[in-house]
Amino acid sequence: MRNIRIGAAQFENRNGDKAYNFSAMKKLLRKAVEQGAEVVSFHEGCITAYTFVRNLSKPQLFELAEYVPDGASTSKLIHMAKEFKIFILAGLVEKDENNNIYNTYVCVNKDGLVAKHRKLHAFINKHLTNGNEYCVFDLDGIKCGILICYDNNLVENVRITTLMGAEIIFMPHVTCCLPSSMPGRGWIDKALWDNRDRDPVRLRQEFMGPKGRGWLMKWLPTRAYENGVYAVFTNPIGVDDDQIRNGNAMIIDPYGEIIAECNTLGDDVVVGLCTPEKIADSPGRRYLRARRPGLYAKLAEKGTEEPVIETGWGIVKKG
Repeated sequence: MRNIRIGAAQFENRNGDKAYNFSAMKKLLRKAVEQGAEVVSFHEGCITAYTFVRNLSKPQLFELAEYVPDGASTSKLIHMAKEFKIFILAGLVEKDENNNIYNTYVCVNKDGLVAKHRKLHAFINKHLTNGNEYCVFDLDGIKCGILICYDNNLVENVRITTLMGAEIIFMPHVTCCLPSSMPGRGWIDKALWDNRDRDPVRLRQEFMGPKGRGWLMKWLPTRAYENGVYAVFTNPIGVDDDQIRNGNAMIIDPYGEIIAECNTLGDDVVVGLCTPEKIADSPGRRYLRARRPGLYAKLAEKGTEEPVIETGWGIVKKG
C-alpha cells in the first residue's frame, strides 16, 4: 500500500432521478478533488436512489436497471472519472442477460470499469438476486474490497475480504433511522429535517444519537479494528423516499479511529489520508496471524435452514 487520499461522500438523492443524482455527485467530486482526493466513494444505490426500490414490480425494477459495464450510467461514471482524473465508486441497479437483477456497486477510472460487486445479502425487493462472489481488486497499487451495507454486518464477509488481501474496504450503505428492538432507535420525524436551518440542534441530536451515529459506533469501527483495514463508510442524508437518513459518511483507520467524517446537515464530502504503516502496526493484523483455521470448520457448515435476512425495514428475506 501507499499513501492515498480518499473521499467519502453523502448527499440527498432523488427517487429514480439519475440525472439529478449525477449532478449532485459531480459537485461533490469537484469538491473532493480540490482537497486532493484520488478516489471518491458514494453510497449504496446512489445513482438511482435505493429505499423506494422496495415498492417496485419486477418490470419496473428491470426498467430502472442497467447492464454493467455497457449501460449509460457506467459510461457516465467513466466520463466523470476522466474529467476529474479520479477513481469513482458508486451504486446502481444492474440487470444481466438472464433477467437477473442485482444491487451492484462499481469502481471506475478514466479507462473503464475497474471492479464490480453484487450485494451478497440483497433484501429490499424480492426480485433482487444475491451476489455470490467477493470482490477484491487493485486500485492503483492498493488492494481494495467492496461490501454493500448488510454485507458488512456479517463479520465473516469482512474477514474473508481482508484475507483475500484487502487493505481498504469500501462500505456503501443506506442505513440508520430505522425501527429496532434496541433502545432509542427508530424513525426520525421529517419535520426536523425540514426545519434544520432554524433548529439544527434537535436534528443533530437525533442523527448523532442511537438512531444514527450511535448505532454505527457499536459495530462499524470494530470491522476496521478487528481486521486491520481502512473502512470507507458512505450513507445518504436527508429525505430518502418516505424516510430520513443521517449521512455521517466517514473513513475509519485500522485502529478503529475515525480520521474524517461528514457532520454537515446536507450534501458533503470529506477526504482522509490513508497510510500503510497503520495497517502493519494494527492489532487486527496480529489477530489475523494468530488465527487457527483448523478450529473453524463449524463456520463453513451448511445450516439446517435457509439463510434469513431480517431488517429494520421490517423486511424478512429467505435464501
